[in-house]
Amino acid sequence: MLLLIQFNLLAQDRLWVKYQVSGDLSRQDTLTLGSEHELEQFQAELLGELHQMGFLIPQLAKEAVGKDSTILFIQTGKKYEWYQLNQGNLEDALLVKAGVDARLFAKRQFNYSELSRVFERVLDVSENEGFPFASVKLENVTEEDQKIAAELFYESGPFISFDTLKVTGNSKINEKFLSKYLQIMPATPFSQKKIDNSIRQINALPYLRWAGEPELSFQNEEATLYLPLDDRKINSIDGIIGFLPNELEGSGLLITGQFDLLLYNVAGRGRNYELHWQRFNQFSQSLQVSALEPLVLGSNLDVQASFSLLKEDSTFLNRDFRLDFGYRLERGGYLRFFTRRQAGDLLGVTENIRFPEVGDFRFNNYGLGFEKSWLDDIFFPRRGTFGKLEFAIGNKNILLNTALPAELYEDLDLRSLQYYVQGSLEKYIYKNINWGLYSRLTGGLMENPNLFVNDLYRLGGLRSIRGFNENFFFANNYVYFNFEPRYYFDTYSYFMIFADVGRLENRVQDLPVDFPYALGLGFSLETGNGIFNFIYALGGSNAQDFALNLSKIHFGYTGRF
Repeated sequence: MLLLIQFNLLAQDRLWVKYQVSGDLSRQDTLTLGSEHELEQFQAELLGELHQMGFLIPQLAKEAVGKDSTILFIQTGKKYEWYQLNQGNLEDALLVKAGVDARLFAKRQFNYSELSRVFERVLDVSENEGFPFASVKLENVTEEDQKIAAELFYESGPFISFDTLKVTGNSKINEKFLSKYLQIMPATPFSQKKIDNSIRQINALPYLRWAGEPELSFQNEEATLYLPLDDRKINSIDGIIGFLPNELEGSGLLITGQFDLLLYNVAGRGRNYELHWQRFNQFSQSLQVSALEPLVLGSNLDVQASFSLLKEDSTFLNRDFRLDFGYRLERGGYLRFFTRRQAGDLLGVTENIRFPEVGDFRFNNYGLGFEKSWLDDIFFPRRGTFGKLEFAIGNKNILLNTALPAELYEDLDLRSLQYYVQGSLEKYIYKNINWGLYSRLTGGLMENPNLFVNDLYRLGGLRSIRGFNENFFFANNYVYFNFEPRYYFDTYSYFMIFADVGRLENRVQDLPVDFPYALGLGFSLETGNGIFNFIYALGGSNAQDFALNLSKIHFGYTGRF
């Protein structure tokens, strides 16, 4: 059946087209198109479909009727069948790399779509192995009783290798580093796939932006890729002050704080450093530092080291050291392997300590992580999707605390297997220049027969479920959803309202399943050298009433340089 195309026109001018197919196949119809380009596209698709049906030599005539009408006359001609397609001068090795089944060349009927796939696969392999100007065609074509026999003829063309990569914008990124990062090294065979992948990989680098369209030049059997790149102001100093009700003293305000320092592409070699400090209640603080070194020792591996510390009032102190080895995959994927050591210690044994809810432990684990980006801009996305998933497993050792009675440990397995899995999926929808939508689904699961409170996930606050103090919730498994419509009044500035809802479980403290929720509004305002953020939120849960006197206000300024 012929493919019929119907275009809905938004312009006032329309092109009325009537086509008639005659011969071994008879069909006619009338449709409207929006331009001559659409008419040419329709003709190509119509002839391509006839080719697929075996009408290899259709005759097409076009007659204009007035200024806005056209009649197409198509004579199908004879219907042919492939009788035999010989391998010709195509080498077996090339066919194997192209994934072409040698049985296609046996004496059997052969259709046009199979022939097209053979051509495409052979040329695809060639252009990725240094022969971008290769060609494949049919030779010695014979016809008998409407059956066609032919053989393939392959011309490789000149061998092309990569020359040096050139950055034509004002970016100070090291060209040798970028060449290694994109796997486009001098004197290596030209590959169109590497060119395509390099554009995707640059889009995933937050500290670079395009200043124009990339260009490819061929000269003296060498290919040079020109990348018009500018540095983006992505380094940031971020300070946020929060005013919260002082729930411990029952009156007054509690001033909390947060400081973030992020340095990207240090020395133009893709090195990233981060520091995060936070005080989220009167006696609790957290610290996180990390450093990323890409392409270590000329390899394709990235190495990242990170350390975090969490002091929970006068109850416990957690430390977490992690070493990641990352590898970039094609099409925006990133695979990481990591080893991690987590340690938790009681700060003191008081009446508030209820063992075995809180305890001393060491947890050595190994895991895998995967990230995938379909975002249009990794720094400030408007549309696209981003997902990540992480799994780790290892042995957990419970340490005996001499300040606690020994009989408390009698029924505990001091060495056990523990694992966790957590992930998130973000979606950005860009309806038009003013309206957009951000949504995120996040979840995690942790399993061990002897979990402690200081093992658990920490949730709540500006980056998870808003309307609560930072790290307000403890959970051994959780899922929450953020829904945030946005109204953009500038490129990076917008008003937003939001709704957060989640499900949290804390079996360590034997708490009922909690379903926290939050509502609020805010804005993000781009200034000359940074972004000012303001958010007002109300949250409700089993442990907090949905009340105005418990509302949370967060504001801060992120300076970029």
